[in-house]
Amino acid sequence: MTAAVGAAGRGRAADTATERLARTIFALLVLACFVAFFLTQHLKHTPTVVQSFKLTTSFSPMPAGHVKEEKISFKLARADAATVTIIDSTGATVATLLSDYPMKRYKALSLRWNGRRGTARSYSLVPGPNGKPALSARLHGPRAPAGEYRVRVSLRAQRRTVLSPRGFKLVRE
Repeated sequence: MTAAVGAAGRGRAADTATERLARTIFALLVLACFVAFFLTQHLKHTPTVVQSFKLTTSFSPMPAGHVKEEKISFKLARADAATVTIIDSTGATVATLLSDYPMKRYKALSLRWNGRRGTARSYSLVPGPNGKPALSARLHGPRAPAGEYRVRVSLRAQRRTVLSPRGFKLVRE
């Protein structure tokens, strides 16, 4: 009888330890949910690095093309020096529109790309959205092939690179 009582006592002790472990794990999971909730709220209210990306959905630099230049516009949450490049669907750089261009915080920058490869060495001012001027990069390299492209913005001081949320098409008509 003593062996049976001892086994029952050990069984209750094991049950108590298991129950204590289960309660601890449950409490940790509840705590993790609260932390995740507050972290999510913080992230929702933190401004994105590059804001208000606007792109033309497609363009054709050919003489018969209705839209001859890609229209690009965005602004930064913090002032920084920006390098703006056009990349193809493989991630390769096709054109560099700006290099280390100083941008002010929340000041929109409007650019134009003529569909040519290379690095812009000069710019012309063209009418942009709302009558504000836009920089039209003068590229004289060969024409980029038809395809899907995206805009990549590299920020020097923040050491970050951001891709446009969506791409655009260069078409040959």
